Amino acid sequence: MCAGNIIILNGVSSAGKTTLAKTLQNRLSQPYFNMDVDVFARMAPSHGKFYVDNNYSIQWEFASNMFHSVKLFSDMGFNLIVPVIFFEGNPLNKCVTILHGYPVLFVHVECPVEELRRREKERGDREIGMAENLLSVMNSTDTYDIKVNTYLCSAEECADRIIKKLNDCNNFTAFENLWAQMKLQL
Repeated sequence: MCAGNIIILNGVSSAGKTTLAKTLQNRLSQPYFNMDVDVFARMAPSHGKFYVDNNYSIQWEFASNMFHSVKLFSDMGFNLIVPVIFFEGNPLNKCVTILHGYPVLFVHVECPVEELRRREKERGDREIGMAENLLSVMNSTDTYDIKVNTYLCSAEECADRIIKKLNDCNNFTAFENLWAQMKLQL
């Protein structure tokens, strides 16, 4: 059985990852399952905060290990869309370690700060400025297979660009390049 394709959408809150994931699901000819990191984070018990130390929660530890599940489902032949925010010091390296050698299309979902603020206000369920704050702590890698801007292009246009990249497996190079960089640092 062939491994299922994995589309990782990396971008800050309100950048358009959720809308893009849904649009991709509707436009792709094969079924793709949305394995959002927020779903894993919501699996934690609702009572209290559980911390490993003062800053690092067990909830985040649980969610950051979701890439083992991504690998498992890909091994079973399922195609996946994985919206996530990789922060500095969070599991991008762990994700690359787990998924290098898999058919991963790594997508950076971008959006200007002014539009992020507008979307936060419009949504009403986000702290205003949260996305802007996330920009300063988002992993600074510039190694992606494709970048899309959800302000300059509609979700449909962004999805079409991703699908075009997805149709040529020679475009799945970002994770292999990140893996090679990690090995050099060891």
